[in-house]
Amino acid sequence: MENTLGLEIIEVVEQAAIASAKWMGKGEKNIADQVAVEAMRERMNKIHMRGRIVIGEGERDDAPMLYIGEEVGICTQPNAESFCNPDELIEIDIAVDPCEGTNLVAYGQPGSMAVLAISEKGGLFAAPDFYMKKLAAPPAAKGKVDINKSATENLKILSEVLDRGIDELVVVVMKRERHNDLIKEIREAGARVALISDGDVGAAISCGFAGTNIHALMGIGAAPEGVISAAAMRALGGHFQGQLIYDPAVVKTGLIGESREANIERLTSMNINDPDKVYDAHELASGKTILFAASGITSGNLMQGVRFFKDGARTQSLVISNQSKTARFVDTIHLFGEPKVLQLN
Repeated sequence: MENTLGLEIIEVVEQAAIASAKWMGKGEKNIADQVAVEAMRERMNKIHMRGRIVIGEGERDDAPMLYIGEEVGICTQPNAESFCNPDELIEIDIAVDPCEGTNLVAYGQPGSMAVLAISEKGGLFAAPDFYMKKLAAPPAAKGKVDINKSATENLKILSEVLDRGIDELVVVVMKRERHNDLIKEIREAGARVALISDGDVGAAISCGFAGTNIHALMGIGAAPEGVISAAAMRALGGHFQGQLIYDPAVVKTGLIGESREANIERLTSMNINDPDKVYDAHELASGKTILFAASGITSGNLMQGVRFFKDGARTQSLVISNQSKTARFVDTIHLFGEPKVLQLN
């Protein structure tokens, strides 16, 4: 899968990032997302594959493209039999977020990305459009920290396994009312808090790399993005756990169904019979082969954002594979017109 799709999925996220970056700072988050979706889908449908979206746009709002269940790739098109044999191609599941951090793009803030994860059919957890309590940590902490432990306990464990003082640890938390007690506990334990307004996929993945100065992600964010984060962290060997949050009273901000009871019924209808189950990265991304790709829209901890120059743009992307056990950073120049002189700064 990596040999067949590796370069092409990089181009998928690059095209989405470029399209969205053109709307950076214009205050139009919906348009920034829409153009990313359109660019991602257009490039995806040129790939010689049979893909199915398992996490995508608008589970609840009838999104017109990259919706859950949509088939993508050349070999899912109506005339596919004229130029490929669909039965010979592996079926793959795809989780996408064409513009992770729409507000970040709209207001010119750091850390937005175009992201996707792929695996063979059945290899990605089809998370409902709920929230998820998350815990991400570096590989050295894998299996040692635990989402059921308090933040204080996990910080002590992180301090030991990373051989750092608690006061040297940085924990990323989304700035939400529901996290006020968590933020207070982290600070009282002696660690530092890096607050973000949106985009916790990048924060989770940053825990998997040394030198990012991010040592944990804690708190509640969107469940679909949790699956994408889990795929990347599984391939990196990092720690990731997620627990679905179905009670609107816990979330406090944002929409999450009509009621706690109705949400439990919805989970049961999706064959999720233990709503309080804690999932690890291998359960959220269970496939034999996992590929993750991201391209920076605005610059963040891991990647530069899209930089435009006359008649072109420069992107920085990341592709992670559990097959080859690699994380590759890809720097690409995109020429929009006739080639002239490449701009490298």
